Amino acid sequence: MSLFNSKTLRPRREYAVADLIETARMMRGYNLVSLCAASSGHAGGTLSIMDITAALYLKIANHDPENPSWEDRDRIIWSTGHKAPSLYLGLAFAGFCKLEDVMLLRKLSSPFQGHPHWLKLPGVEVSTGSLGQGLSIAVGIALAGRLNNKQLRTFCIMGDGEQQEGQIWEAAMEAAHYKLDGIVGIIDNNRLQIDGPVSEVMGVDPLEEKYKSFGWRVVRIDGHDMKQVVDALSTKPDGSGRPLLVLAETVKGKGVSFMENVAGWHGKTPNRDEMIKGLTELRVLEKVPYEELLKHAARYQATIGEKLTAKMPKFKRDYWWNVPGTMPVKMEPTRKGFGQSLAEHGDDERIVCLGLDISGSITISDFYAGKPNRKPRWISMGIAEQSATSAAAGLAKEGKLPVFGTYATFAAARNLDQIRTSICYGNFNVMIAGAHGGVSVGPDGATHQALEDLFAMCGLPNMAVVVPCDIVETKKATDFLLLKYIGPKYIRFAREATPIVSAAATPFEFGKANVIRLRRKAENFVDAFDTVPASKFANEDEDLTIIACGPMVPEAMRAAVILKEERGLETRVINMHTLKPLDEAAIIRAAKETGIVLTAEEHQIGALAWPVSNVITASEEVYGHPVITGAIGVKDRFGDSGAPWELIKEFEVSAEHIAQKALHLQKRKREAAVA
Repeated sequence: MSLFNSKTLRPRREYAVADLIETARMMRGYNLVSLCAASSGHAGGTLSIMDITAALYLKIANHDPENPSWEDRDRIIWSTGHKAPSLYLGLAFAGFCKLEDVMLLRKLSSPFQGHPHWLKLPGVEVSTGSLGQGLSIAVGIALAGRLNNKQLRTFCIMGDGEQQEGQIWEAAMEAAHYKLDGIVGIIDNNRLQIDGPVSEVMGVDPLEEKYKSFGWRVVRIDGHDMKQVVDALSTKPDGSGRPLLVLAETVKGKGVSFMENVAGWHGKTPNRDEMIKGLTELRVLEKVPYEELLKHAARYQATIGEKLTAKMPKFKRDYWWNVPGTMPVKMEPTRKGFGQSLAEHGDDERIVCLGLDISGSITISDFYAGKPNRKPRWISMGIAEQSATSAAAGLAKEGKLPVFGTYATFAAARNLDQIRTSICYGNFNVMIAGAHGGVSVGPDGATHQALEDLFAMCGLPNMAVVVPCDIVETKKATDFLLLKYIGPKYIRFAREATPIVSAAATPFEFGKANVIRLRRKAENFVDAFDTVPASKFANEDEDLTIIACGPMVPEAMRAAVILKEERGLETRVINMHTLKPLDEAAIIRAAKETGIVLTAEEHQIGALAWPVSNVITASEEVYGHPVITGAIGVKDRFGDSGAPWELIKEFEVSAEHIAQKALHLQKRKREAAVA
């Protein structure tokens, strides 16, 4: 059964195998359109899992689209959360949501987030995205079902590369130990992950034997043979209490010839021509109304643009990056500076780089690219952040210079205990790259947007923390941390291309802030400013100070332009590239000399704001000097899917918001002076 009517306890519709085959083909077509409309997402895995999606949502699982919270429903957990479009299409074809609305995938304020969010879309059981956690959730749900005397099935969809996460095996052990035979684990065994073949990145086979050794029943099937899929997922408990694993052999990119078995299509989406070619190969070009679907997405996007424009602070003119009439600026992803440094210094035999499956994206693979002699010092650890962290400590213990990195939320949160105990407590010389920091990560959404990592890293004894402002400074910071700083060290950088506001000659000294001053109109944005070490800067009686780190430094500089042109205000911008150790002298001088200190961070407010405020309030030098403080940053909320620069506006961390806050503080300063 499936698509149950929870009131009459009768099926709403019965699907034959032939119906499911045709529906899965249509779902693949709609999937291509949604990915094209989003220009972001994961094509390969969403196509490989689609036959299982169709079977689960339309025939196997008991659930009611008119009563998504029906307590007797079966539960479907998508541990492999990046395949969310498949989940959304399963829900849409089952009647939980409108099919055309799935085309709003990864757009700002859409319930169809880059990774599933159960609080935004009925039918989504849990929020997922950080790999390896879903099977543990399934264990908890199954245990609750037993306590509530419910005969539920809990399906958990996982990837084969995901089996590299240690938590999977903890959950596998628990499910068997507690005889949770209502759990059905499903592995999309397409044998490819971001960095390449699973067998080469970090082999997980023999999965069948491993799960059996943990006390599971295992059924191996062709994941594209619908009859095998239906039969396997219909398997009932055999009375032994053993949970069931369905090991589905699939093809990544199934149904689209140029995507099939190509690792590069893991996190890639089709353009319009590729979409049409894919629809043609799937034989659904005339059945999927792609033109109207793309228009639907475009109309929604236009509405979002209008809403963002309406909520932005208003000034006399548009000061946004590179709009007509502004000083132009070049942009490059800061992450490239990290890769450039590793490529330049990688001949040092002590350096060992550990890959965690998004190697190309964070540019750590530049260490060995085109340099096969370095490959022995490239150690692929797969999707296993916790183990890799402690392994790095072991390498450092023996005199190596280990470097590892991944999304900052996985590099500094999932493995926090390992960083604390294995690395910091032993004071080992390990370099950690927290890539894709902040909301500007974009469409991947909240699970992949690190907004809390700096709290953790700055709070660890022995840990040094650097947040460079652009690609140039990222290379300089990596150069220093890699070869000159000894001890635990964390460097955080963004994914999106951001303004280049420094040059080779710009000073960079670890632990010492720079002061940036707007001096002139210039042909290029960067040339309008002078940068000097804060220790060498002479007081100019500026009206206020903005202290920023990372990509917020360019935003602070642009805010200085707005404040100068709109109100004639002079701004001392401080690039606090090193958060730990903090340049306290620069903060104290700014507080005394300008009387207003505004911090700006692409992070939950507090990683920068609280230490700065603490320095001001604790300094005897500032006693007797009236100082007004303020903070720009994310306001105690999770991220969202959307385009990177949309999110900068939505989360109110743009230069316009900095300038608006500065004007408010300036007003309060004047009012206090009059009083």
